[in-house]
Amino acid sequence: MRTLGFLFTASLVWACSAKTQSNAIPEEVLEKLAAQEEAWNDGDLDGFMQEAYWKSDRLVFVGSKGPTYGYEATLANYHKSYDSSEAMGHLQFDVMEWRSLGSSHGFMLGKWGLKRGGELPDLAGHFTLIWENLPGEGWVIIADHSS
Repeated sequence: MRTLGFLFTASLVWACSAKTQSNAIPEEVLEKLAAQEEAWNDGDLDGFMQEAYWKSDRLVFVGSKGPTYGYEATLANYHKSYDSSEAMGHLQFDVMEWRSLGSSHGFMLGKWGLKRGGELPDLAGHFTLIWENLPGEGWVIIADHSS
C-alpha cells in the first residue's frame, strides 16, 4: 500500500510540474536563430553553423539523403550543397511551435525558405530541432531534421 501511495504522489508531482513548464521560447534560442539567418544571408556558412549547432560528433542532421553525424560532417554538407551566394539565397525562418521538454531541452517546429534569384528556384521546407541547454555552451541544436 505504501508503494502505491508513493507512486500516486510521484505521478501527481510529475503531472503538476509538467503543466507548469513554460512553452515560451527561450530568448537565447530566438537570438541564435536570428544570428543564423544573418550569417546565412551574409554568405557565412561557418558562422551559420557556429551560431547554434552543437560542436560534437554526436550532433545529428537528417536531410533528404538521410542522417549525417557530427558537426564537421554537417558543415561539409552545407558547403557542398550551397557553394555560392546565389545558391544560398536569402534565408528566412518561421517558428511554428516550441515545446519545452524539461528545463534543459526543447523541441522546435518551423518553416524555412530560401529566396534565390537568377535561374535557381526558390526553396522551402520544414524543420524540427531538438535544443539542449548545455553548461558553458548555452542553448544549442543537438538534432536537426530538415526537409
